[in-house]
Amino acid sequence: MLLNDIMTRLESLGNAKVRERNSRNNAGDNQFGVNMGDIRQLAKEIKLNPALAAELWATGNVEARLLATLLMRPKEISADALEAMVLEATYPQLADWLNSYVVKAHPLKEHLRQKWMDSKEVTTARAGWSLTAECIAKNPEGLSLPMLLDRIENEMAGAPAFVQWTMNYCLAEIGIHFANHRERAIGIGHKLGVFRDYPTPKGCTSPFAPVWIAAIVSRQSS
Repeated sequence: MLLNDIMTRLESLGNAKVRERNSRNNAGDNQFGVNMGDIRQLAKEIKLNPALAAELWATGNVEARLLATLLMRPKEISADALEAMVLEATYPQLADWLNSYVVKAHPLKEHLRQKWMDSKEVTTARAGWSLTAECIAKNPEGLSLPMLLDRIENEMAGAPAFVQWTMNYCLAEIGIHFANHRERAIGIGHKLGVFRDYPTPKGCTSPFAPVWIAAIVSRQSS
């Protein structure tokens, strides 16, 4: 399937309501408003195709870039090229897909995590905290959880909202997975109040860390 064919297909799948929702979330104007499920289905049809993924990413179109994240082979991407993509991923949904499907599968992700945790750029900082949240849950050896909690306590309230999301994820993961740090994590959440009033759909768990921690710990205990 050629680039022009895919762009035409994506445009045909566009939806005004989805475009409006995306725009409210900083997607910009270069988008069609395609549902995530339709993008996933198209990726299944195309299968892995790094060359095509590069073409799709170069368009700057939101849906093309989301699709690209599902067609890439992370091991074939240089660290510099990956960082360049992360810097461009200013739309939260795109940042999350790029982190989930490409960054977290990259062989140099630990090197990038350490670098990005000190980054002044919001996109790379967000990715660094996202990788750290994964380490907390899956591979915490080498992490200083007290130091992470110190940073979160001192920095999260004043961090850009784009970065707050993954910092808060780290706070919740510490409270969920480490009972000896749970009380402090919950206390930091209450002290800072980040996402306390976040609108949460019925049946979903609030991202407010104290609520999030309590809900997951309760499920794990039942």
